[in-house]
Amino acid sequence: MQDHTNDPVWKQAIAGSQMLLVAFGALVLMPLITGLDPNVALFTAGLGTLIFHVVTGGQIPIFLASSFAFIAPVIASKGKFGMEETLGGLMAAGILYIFLSGLVRLRGTGFVRRLLPPVVIGPVIMTIGLGLAPVAVHMASGRTGDGANQLIPYDTAIWIAMISLAVTIIMSVWSKGIFRLIPIMFGVITGYILSAFAGIVDTTPIRDAAWFAVPNFVAPEFSWGAVLFMIPVAIAPAIEHIGDVLAIGNVTRKNYLEKPGLHRTLLGDGLATSAASMLGGPPNTTYSEVTGAVMLTKNFNPKVMWWAACVAIVLAFVGKFGAALQTIPVPVMGGILCLLFGSIAVVGLNTLIRHQVDLSQSRNLVIVGVTLVFGIGGMVLGNLEGIALCAVTAIILNLILPGSREAWGKAVYEQKAD
Repeated sequence: MQDHTNDPVWKQAIAGSQMLLVAFGALVLMPLITGLDPNVALFTAGLGTLIFHVVTGGQIPIFLASSFAFIAPVIASKGKFGMEETLGGLMAAGILYIFLSGLVRLRGTGFVRRLLPPVVIGPVIMTIGLGLAPVAVHMASGRTGDGANQLIPYDTAIWIAMISLAVTIIMSVWSKGIFRLIPIMFGVITGYILSAFAGIVDTTPIRDAAWFAVPNFVAPEFSWGAVLFMIPVAIAPAIEHIGDVLAIGNVTRKNYLEKPGLHRTLLGDGLATSAASMLGGPPNTTYSEVTGAVMLTKNFNPKVMWWAACVAIVLAFVGKFGAALQTIPVPVMGGILCLLFGSIAVVGLNTLIRHQVDLSQSRNLVIVGVTLVFGIGGMVLGNLEGIALCAVTAIILNLILPGSREAWGKAVYEQKAD
């Protein structure tokens, strides 16, 4: 295995830029969908990654950026409470990570496993993807994410969306090497070129924007309604975080749950998310795309991620760059989101399959069934709705229904037998 720790600085900087390129598509799509500033998202992704590496002692080759799990809650909360209070709720979600980190430090990881078995994790993650399906379809059809306004004629929009989707699929399935890790980039570029030919790209904002511009930072405001709405949502990204830390550990053949420890990785993620929300950026999460790039390049040097973070921060101050991102037409993003949101749902489904969770067991059927309907159907109980409600529902049902061993599926029995 090649050691990259002693690579010259210029090689590390190039490798870091490549890692940012892999993360870039998803990084900027999230703020563009939710109405946040993509330049702020770049800045807070870079800042969050640096915070994470300081907290974890720079031991893990991980990059943090915009979390897709928060798209639906941010859209819903923005309509209900406004953007500033939504950011306050997101900051509270980051504080929940910090609280979880303290519990893991005191109690170990056992309680996390008991609270979040596969039968809880699976349907909650599925809900995130499936609940966002209408947003992807509306945007692919040339409408706003909520379907209220037709921005681009349907016939034009659907062709651009489907070609953008097709290119993204082709690149993710058939391309080789690093190109396989940046299918979103190819989909966006193809869709943008088609949109330019169709005359639906307005380049005026790019011409008007300055080359150097301070990102449009926004300070959060706090209300109990937004905080209580957003805190339960953080359960799903916390699950995702643990999965990503395990995944990068498998790639580098190191146990990061032991050293630097799950409590430190959760603390780093929590501080990164809270810092992002303080500045008006989206919540941060560990990026599995970058884990894929680490596996492909065999470059396990965590310093590479420092360089990726620094490049992201520099790009955040290029005004024309952010303006160009905001001119990407709705159907281009909609087409790609048809794949991305579906992929999130499949991750949840795969959690159930991989652990061989028996859905003929009444308790498991009840948990998965009720969670999916509550989450996708938009059930509201008090201050809880959508993903927040289905996460809390899944946890409570798992704790009160008899047969806790069944929650882990057959895989847990095989592990105990080994």
